[in-house]
Order: sequence, then structure tokens, then C-alpha cells
Amino acid sequence: MASGLHQFRCFTPRTRLPEPYMSTHQPVPSTMSKKMNLRCRAASVSGSGAEYSEPLIGVSKKQKKQSIAGVDQDELVEPTKLADPDSCFCEFNGVHIHHKICEDDEQIAFSLQDQASSQVQNKLGKIGLPFILLHGFGASVFSWHRVMKPLAKLAAAKVLAFDRPAFGLTSRVTRFWDTHAGADDSKSLNPYSMAFSVLATLYFINSLEAQRVILLGHSAGCLVAVNTYFEAPERVAAMILVAPAIAAPLIKVKENKTLREDETEDDISASNDQGNVFIKIGKVLSQFYKHVRETISRMVVAMSNMVNTLFRQAVLTFLRSALAVTLVRMIIDKFGLAAVRNAWFDGSQVTDHILDGYTKPLRVKDWDRALVEYAISMLADTSTETKPPLGKRLHEIKCPVLIITGDSDRLVPSWNAKRVAEAVPGSHLEVIKNCGHLPHEERVEEFLLAIEKFLQTVFGAPQPKPPQSIC
Repeated sequence: MASGLHQFRCFTPRTRLPEPYMSTHQPVPSTMSKKMNLRCRAASVSGSGAEYSEPLIGVSKKQKKQSIAGVDQDELVEPTKLADPDSCFCEFNGVHIHHKICEDDEQIAFSLQDQASSQVQNKLGKIGLPFILLHGFGASVFSWHRVMKPLAKLAAAKVLAFDRPAFGLTSRVTRFWDTHAGADDSKSLNPYSMAFSVLATLYFINSLEAQRVILLGHSAGCLVAVNTYFEAPERVAAMILVAPAIAAPLIKVKENKTLREDETEDDISASNDQGNVFIKIGKVLSQFYKHVRETISRMVVAMSNMVNTLFRQAVLTFLRSALAVTLVRMIIDKFGLAAVRNAWFDGSQVTDHILDGYTKPLRVKDWDRALVEYAISMLADTSTETKPPLGKRLHEIKCPVLIITGDSDRLVPSWNAKRVAEAVPGSHLEVIKNCGHLPHEERVEEFLLAIEKFLQTVFGAPQPKPPQSIC
């Protein structure tokens, strides 16, 4: 019985009753016999198939296949079944990570001729630093398919993109879904955590046999890029943050001159008005008011933290329930395709090929439960309790940084990218006109030119021929 659906057949009984049983009953009148024969014939004809005019008692109709965002959910498969010809898989901490590697054809040709890497770089006039691409929430390696080859040509080095756990074709780990997991599992690194993504990024840096790489992150992938930098700054040559989903701090202009003037005036007033009792009383009251204000402020912050903690615990409790998976499926079904179109400046340019690329992971087993686990991991992350928020550490970044944003980004507004640029010392900002949340898909030529100009400025590479995008 396929797909768990029960099949029923209606037939007319043909078994003859035993003779002793028949002998104990009176013969059936001929008129009644004719009526019974007519009824049996009618039942035999009308009940022989699906054309039966009325539903049979106890027989359920064949259910319609369940679909999420246009993707059938009856036959979900393992990620490897959906792999592309150029897909690669590697195991890292028990997770089979899907990734793709792209190389420049000229670089491969020189490698086959056993040329030294430095000679190759000089001849091609390029930097020779690999790229690692980090996709955003709900995306995958697919989102980089138009720029991987041009970037490899531009850098004369390998370009690697991988699917973070819960996304793309990377395996969905199930051992963390059991609330009664043993001690060994509880001590394992959660594959849906930020720490895992950072370590996976460093793993791929090592796999490329590179001392340093350029990290290119998009949206939430920028969080992984910046956290990787803080984990191992010596391995990051530069960062390119596209539509960074980082809460940038408000930049406060320090008015040192005004403060010095105020301090001078206080000192002068203190020396000139030592005998004025009213001024002394005013200063005491001012200090008292300041103390009360700070005390109330600390109480409000403490209460706010307590409310946030309780709210977070309530949300975590809900996410660990069965209703959370149902809610995720409803949200993806209702808003998934619309979110992809809304990420573009011109949603009419979103083709079926693009929609298929973004909905393909919905055919992977346990995709819904993995998204719930990802949300739980983000909410349960306790690293912020021991370290300052990432937005407040942006001023510590020392490597070259390029920030790219679309002027019509409806998901992460361009003004946030501008604040990030102001917070990172010496960063470069590029605003692409008539562009939404996905510059690397919607405005490929402008995107590549911005990166080319940045690399030329930072590394001093001679200007190569502008690479062509892969449509």
C-alpha cells in the first residue's frame, strides 16, 4: 500500500451457505428473491470502483499529497539524493557538510605545468587568496552560483561555499532532538550553533591549505564571518560583508572640547563660590538625584533582563513542543516563496529556476525539525553572557573590510550597513542602486566590480579584465 493510504475494493459475496443452514429456513418467495437479485446487481455495478456515488461507511477518501511551498512532502529523501554533479560532501564532527569548490581554468592550467604559485599570481596579476562564501538564513550554496566562477577568476584561487547545518544539502543531525539524550550527547558541539559554523569555516580554511583567506558573508552569514575573524584573525586576510545582519551600534560623537569646557567652568565656579551655601546645597541635591537616577536605571535594566530571560524560556519551551514544527511548516508554506521575491528589488525577475534552487532543501528529510533546532540554538546561545555583543566589537576589527548593500534592501536596510561601516575602522562601503537584499544574484556585474575595486585598493593587484557573470 503506497504512501500509507489504505485501498479498498467492493465485491459481491460468492460463498454458498452450507446445506444444513439452508434447510432450517423457509424458502424465499419468488417476488422477494427478484428484488434481492436486483439489489445485488446494482451493488455489483455501482460499487466496483471509485465511481461509487456515495462514500462507503468506514472508508476514507484518498488524501491529497501534502505540499509546502509547492514541494511535495510525502517522499522526503536524504541530502545526497539531491546532489548536483559538482557537489561535494565531507564529514565534520558527525555532520556531512555539502559544499562546492570552484577554480579558475587558467590557475588549473598553470598548476598542471608545475609552475610556482607566486609565478602564477604575478603572471595573472591577481591576489591568489582563496574565498570562503557564507550564505544567509534560508539560503544555501545555490545563492552563490552566479559569482563563484568569476570570483575564482578574479582571485586566481579556489572559491569554496558550504551549506551550514539546517540549510541546503548538509545533513540534518537528529541526536540533539532527543530531550533525554545522554551525557555524551549533551557535551557534544551543537551543529546548529554559531560555534559549530565558526569551527566548520576554520576547517575549510585548513582544507584549502591556505594560510589566509577572504571571507565573504551574506546577511546572517556575516555573523559567521566576523565571529570567525575574532576566533582566528591571523587566518583572515579580508572580509566582504554583504547586507550584514549585524545590529550596528549608534555612533555617538564625543564632544571632548565641550566636556573640558564644562569641567573648567565647574572648577571656576567651585573656586569662586565656595562661600555660597545655596550653591553647595544645589550640588548635594544634584549628586543625590544622580544617585537615585542611576539606581532606578539599574533596577529597570535588571527587571528588563529578568523579563527577557523569562520570555526566552517561554519561547524555548514552545519551540521544543510538537506545535513548533507545525508552525514552521505553516510559515514556510505561507511566506517562503514571497520572501524570496521580496528579497529582490524587482520581484518579477525571480525565475522558476531561482525558486527551485531555494525550495530544493524542502525535499530533505527533517528539514523542518532542523530549522526549529536552529532557532533553539540561537535563543539558547549563552556566549553573549560572557562576551560583549558583536556589534560592540566591530571597532576591534583590524583587517580590510568591504561592506556591500542594496539601496532598496527591505530585509536589512541600507542604513544598517552604513552604521556597520562607520563602526569598522577604515572599512569601505559600496551601495548598489536599484538593488534589494541579494546583490550577488540581482546585480552581479556591479557586485563583482565593487569587489574588484576593493581588492585592487587593498592588495594593489593590477586591474584585470572584468570577469563575466555566470547566468
